[in-house]
Amino acid sequence: MDDAGAALHAALDARGETVGCAESLTGGELASLLSATPGASRTFVGGVVTYATELKRRLLGVTATQVVSAECAVQMAVGVRELLGVDWALSTTGVAGPDLQEGQPAGTVFVGLAGPGSARSVRLALDGDRSAVRAAACAGALDLLLAEVSDG
Repeated sequence: MDDAGAALHAALDARGETVGCAESLTGGELASLLSATPGASRTFVGGVVTYATELKRRLLGVTATQVVSAECAVQMAVGVRELLGVDWALSTTGVAGPDLQEGQPAGTVFVGLAGPGSARSVRLALDGDRSAVRAAACAGALDLLLAEVSDG
């Protein structure tokens, strides 16, 4: 993931753009990855961990009734983009396991992406234990944004 992080920062730096994140199931791991690359401070502004639903609502303006949803992922990304004043924002929400949440099985993850003029989410169906699901969710988020800024 260091390669993806470095490539993402290089692409953002070349564009003069910044990124931030809002995390739920990844509990700060995405921010850790985004800050791990030397020179990351040129592009990574920061992030928020909104593990509790109430924080998603209060800090990010989430109104989605289900937090394990595409709608929630998009609202988290849009909310943190506004909160941090960044060009791009990533979000992660879902079920790391081992138990069901909102009727969804472990490995159900939604990654949100908000940028200039658009916001969307992707659904990931991941396998493995909590640690593997969280790591794969972070990798999916980095890959999503890298694909967006590499072609732009």
